[in-house]
Amino acid sequence: MKKDNIIHARTCVYNVNYHIVWSTKYRKEVLTENIQSYLKSLFNEIAHDKDFKIAAMEIMPDHVHVFVSAHPKISPSYIAKMLKGISARKTLMQYPELAKQLWKGHLWNSSFYIETIGSISEDVIKKYIENQKTRG
Repeated sequence: MKKDNIIHARTCVYNVNYHIVWSTKYRKEVLTENIQSYLKSLFNEIAHDKDFKIAAMEIMPDHVHVFVSAHPKISPSYIAKMLKGISARKTLMQYPELAKQLWKGHLWNSSFYIETIGSISEDVIKKYIENQKTRG
């Protein structure tokens, strides 16, 4: 375990990380560069407001990868719910034309993928996420 990844909180010491992936509704490629930039800023704002950290993220035209670190009291499903729910509402308000491209105006698919990440594979996952754009 890397010592610099350990977080000292009031009641515990932890290194809790998640790789979360979700896609747009019907995997439609609607996330343009402008929307991707907006979402990156928005995801960081949500993470700050909800008290978790985004260590790495990449947004593709049809899906999102985030690498999140959180206190053990914050459930992974809560993190996914906050990122998806708040971002969908705010993004559709900011880019109303998106709703016309998506069935019933839903931005995200209702499901998501999540895995826990230990300190050994942390760097591997970060590199994987950061290299998503080069994979084509």
